Amino acid sequence: MNTLKRQLGKILDCQPLWRLAWLVSAVAILFLATTSEPYPMPSSANDKVNHLLAFAELTVLARLAWTQVRIAALALVVLGFGLMIEAIQFLLPHRDFSLLDLAADAAGIGLGLLPWPGLSRKTTNVTKATQS
Repeated sequence: MNTLKRQLGKILDCQPLWRLAWLVSAVAILFLATTSEPYPMPSSANDKVNHLLAFAELTVLARLAWTQVRIAALALVVLGFGLMIEAIQFLLPHRDFSLLDLAADAAGIGLGLLPWPGLSRKTTNVTKATQS
């Protein structure tokens, strides 16, 4: 059991892996948010649930990828990404700007900020290290 815990700890501490995962997710979300083509993918019938899940995932990945950055700053960057998507959609003829989408993004960020196993350990360690 100790070996499994140690291996899981190594994976959680592999920031380059999480940074790559964040980048791939952000590019995929940006593509899906701006394309006019319908793509079959697992999703909710409610668009707001899709926003909530996508931004919860981006927030969790950001927390794993940049453990040294304050959580509030990560949340603002991820929310800024959501705002950027909405601004791009405003300019597209097949998309619309939506404050409700942005609110769903913010709710997803809030969900991603909850204390998840493995993340709380890293956040606590970073906070202790910066307070010393």
